[in-house]
Amino acid sequence: MANFLHEGDLPAGVFEGATAVAIDSETMGLRIGRDPLCVVQLSDGNGDAHVVRLKRPDYDCPNLKAVLTNPAITKIFHFGRFDIAMFHLHLGVVTAPVYCTKIASKLARTYTDRHGLKDVAKELVGVDMSKAQQSSDWGADKLSADQLAYAASDVLHLHAIRARLDEMLVREGRDALARACFDFLPHRALLDVRGWEEVDIFAHS
Repeated sequence: MANFLHEGDLPAGVFEGATAVAIDSETMGLRIGRDPLCVVQLSDGNGDAHVVRLKRPDYDCPNLKAVLTNPAITKIFHFGRFDIAMFHLHLGVVTAPVYCTKIASKLARTYTDRHGLKDVAKELVGVDMSKAQQSSDWGADKLSADQLAYAASDVLHLHAIRARLDEMLVREGRDALARACFDFLPHRALLDVRGWEEVDIFAHS
C-alpha cells in the first residue's frame, strides 16, 4: 500500500480494468467560480492512492479526464456535488456515472444528522480520520508529506464505506431512490456552475 504523487496528470493505464474509483479534490476554497481546482486524489480500493497536483491554469490532464468520463467506471465521492462542479468548470468534463456516500448516508442513516466523512468513516468502518490539513495551501508549488497523507486518506476508505451504506440502503428499501439521486447529481452540479447553487428549483416558492 502506497501513496503516489503525480505532477499534472495520472499515468496512462493506472485504473485499467477498474469498475469503481474513489475520487476527491482539493481547492483553494469552496466558492465555485472564484477558487481554483488544485489537487485530485483517486483510489481503486486496493489500498493505494494516486494524488495528482494539477498544472494551472491549462489543466492539461487527458488521462484523468478519461477516468472521470469513463462510463464503465463508477466514481465514488463524498459530497460529489462540489467535486463534479469543479471538474466541469476547470476540466471541461461531465463526471459520470457517480456514487455519493454523503447522499447515501443521508438516505440510510436517518437516525443521525452527522454525515461528514469523518463521522461516517468512524461509525461504518472504524477509521478515525484526521482533518488537520483540510484548510492548508493546496495551491503550493510542492505538497507536503502531511498534505499527501491527508489527500490520500479521503479516498482510501470510500469503497468500504460504500459497501456498508449499500447494505443499509437495501435493508431500508431505499437503494433505487439512492441510485436515482446519484444519476441526477451531475445535473445538480451543472446547476451550481450556472448560478443556481443556492436555489431549490423543485420548491414551490
